[in-house]
Amino acid sequence: MNSIYDETHELFRESFRAFVEAEIVPKYPDWEAAGIMDRELYVEAGKHGFVGMSVSETHGGGGTTDFRFNAIIADELARRGINGAGLGLTLHNDIVTPYFIEYCNEEQASRWLPGIASGELITAVAMTEPGTGSDLAGIKTTAVRDGEEFVLNGAKTFITNGINSDLVVVVCLTDPDAGRNGMTLLVVERGMEGFDRGRNLDKIGQKSADTAELFFTDVRVPATNVLGEEGNAMEYLAFNLAQERLSIGLFGVAAARSALEWTVEYVKERTAFGQNIASFQNTKFVLAEVATEISVAEPFMEQCIMKLNEGTLSPAAAAMAKLHGTELQNSVTDRCLQLFGGYGFMTEYPIGPAYADARVTTIYGGTSEIMKTIISKDVLK
Repeated sequence: MNSIYDETHELFRESFRAFVEAEIVPKYPDWEAAGIMDRELYVEAGKHGFVGMSVSETHGGGGTTDFRFNAIIADELARRGINGAGLGLTLHNDIVTPYFIEYCNEEQASRWLPGIASGELITAVAMTEPGTGSDLAGIKTTAVRDGEEFVLNGAKTFITNGINSDLVVVVCLTDPDAGRNGMTLLVVERGMEGFDRGRNLDKIGQKSADTAELFFTDVRVPATNVLGEEGNAMEYLAFNLAQERLSIGLFGVAAARSALEWTVEYVKERTAFGQNIASFQNTKFVLAEVATEISVAEPFMEQCIMKLNEGTLSPAAAAMAKLHGTELQNSVTDRCLQLFGGYGFMTEYPIGPAYADARVTTIYGGTSEIMKTIISKDVLK
């Protein structure tokens, strides 16, 4: 099968792999222990063109809409088990930046996009609230118009990049009586009075992806910070769902591939009962199953990447990518950890942290159950 990557992509891969080895791998254990990555990583990534690739050259970005570059970043981060900090970077690049590119007016683009592309302005999107989960229709955060400002009140939770972020795209109600047509995207900036960050949440995995509660108490946000048109938040959120779900799914498959490679290396070296673990029939069968499942998934992910580039990736296909990629990630890391025995439960081997990191992937970005609902509607139409 022909690769979807050409020489330009492979040169980008080599460059990013070197960046990961020099700037991330040595610092990653400290970030995991601290529960947050160093925000300077975004600036360093910006200097090398690894954030804001899709931002126009006019505004300091790479000027490309080719998602293969984003996929390479996911591959290389997963290869080294950089799941926590990897989530922060991919959220900034794949999930939040597209909203700014698509919906900023000229003034906003000049104000925000250069910093987004340089890594000096870290982004986040705030949808989930303490009582809503996946139900965006149930959000309670409100923004009331007062002259040339909106007065924002409410709370959000489980916000990735919640501590490091400088620009937070907040989903809020500007017209509570209009239901889904009364929701607006409002950009809240670091330092605005009344905008407070709660604790950096203590997670079982992906620890270096800072995840926080956000509180808004009479935050006066200029009307010039409305992203797009007032009342169109649901339409805007739907616009980027396919890319968001594909981003999560392909990272899952890349993480599964890494788990397999770590396990193959381990079982070739480890002995038990006087034999090499790799010689056991069970080991061979598990590795055969895992290798097959990953090898089947990878071409589908590549197909989805190319469809996304062409603008033809359907919501159902994106949901399949997210569902299968994350379920595969969880299944593979679980089976591979078993082959490590007790050592798999130790953090000194990468499979243990990878197992913990994988668990949330079937929850964030739309649960597996939501993905099945979307897929089934397409199947039954």
